[in-house]
Amino acid sequence: MKLTKKDARLRRATKFRAKHAERDVERLCVFKSSQHIYAQIISGCGTKTLASASSISLKIKNGGNVEAASKVGDLIAKAAIKAKVSKVAFDRSGFKYHGRVKALAEAAREGGLDF
Repeated sequence: MKLTKKDARLRRATKFRAKHAERDVERLCVFKSSQHIYAQIISGCGTKTLASASSISLKIKNGGNVEAASKVGDLIAKAAIKAKVSKVAFDRSGFKYHGRVKALAEAAREGGLDF
């Protein structure tokens, strides 16, 4: 049986989360839609959101581009440092490390997050 594109992405995301649940490390979880990008820092146990940022919270009209992703990455790094989190695991939710996801990750690294 052939997986759909969404099912394959969710399978990749589940594998990452299962592997990192044992490590008990905070994770930077990214989700992208066609119009916006979202990021949140989730606690090691997976029950609390410690910090969050999105292109909607920045009131960016077109949040589906690389510039918006960079701004969200910078904002999530500042929010994480305010929440006293500096080391995270990067959970790309099964998306390719490319384009908007890559821009968000690089901006978060420049903002002070370590992953």
